[in-house]
Amino acid sequence: MFLKGKTALITGSTSGIGLGYARALASEGAKIMLNGFGDPNEIASYVDELTMLNGDEAAYNGADLTKPQEIRDMVAECGATLGTPDIIINNAGIQHVAPIDEFPEEKWDAIIAIILSSTFHVTKAALPAMKEKGWGRIINTGSMHSLVASPYKSAYNAAKHGISGFTKTVALEVAQQGITVNSICPGYVWTPLVEGQIPDTMKTRDMSYDEVINDVLLANQPSKKFVTIEQVASMALYLCRDDASAITGSEIKIDGGWTAQ
Repeated sequence: MFLKGKTALITGSTSGIGLGYARALASEGAKIMLNGFGDPNEIASYVDELTMLNGDEAAYNGADLTKPQEIRDMVAECGATLGTPDIIINNAGIQHVAPIDEFPEEKWDAIIAIILSSTFHVTKAALPAMKEKGWGRIINTGSMHSLVASPYKSAYNAAKHGISGFTKTVALEVAQQGITVNSICPGYVWTPLVEGQIPDTMKTRDMSYDEVINDVLLANQPSKKFVTIEQVASMALYLCRDDASAITGSEIKIDGGWTAQ
């Protein structure tokens, strides 16, 4: 358990990729601070599961990531209950699909806040303790949409491209302080977020459910397979190893060949 004694704070970790990250890191001994929305009983069961996996502690904070003070309070609570974060994974995300001239302004604001601005606020709050320790891992969930665009996802594309620039900038700032900063850029992963955008895409493009999967979601993914949560989580786990200490400022693609085209 090479992460024994380390603490990881993972946003958007009560489902999907985020929960996969939590399980992977806990399996190597990390204490985990979960964050996200969901059924309280279900979240409590995840906390119990993680304590079984790491043989140590786990906790949950329901901070609203559109509110910077709640983010700062979450990082402080993590420090007080589990230890200051050695690893942060900025993973929270939402999606909305619509043409730009019909895109609801409140959806734009929410997507930018939850994906991009929260990454800034979490990183800013957690970084001083990492600098003091001389060790840290900052992992941002990017996307192939950090690198290429798709129609009808203006806010998501803008936010994920922003994650790419933010990752590189912070990596340069802390390159000599034992802290690495990377983004993992998956292709389509079968998660509640992806499943949830199918009805909007069906409506926007006048397609059936199967047509959206085959002709939209997997159309540009040469493998014609969804990336798995476990594949993404295993990359995050590798980035936490000392073997990965020279990997920083990178956009690591796990996209079935999407961006090779």
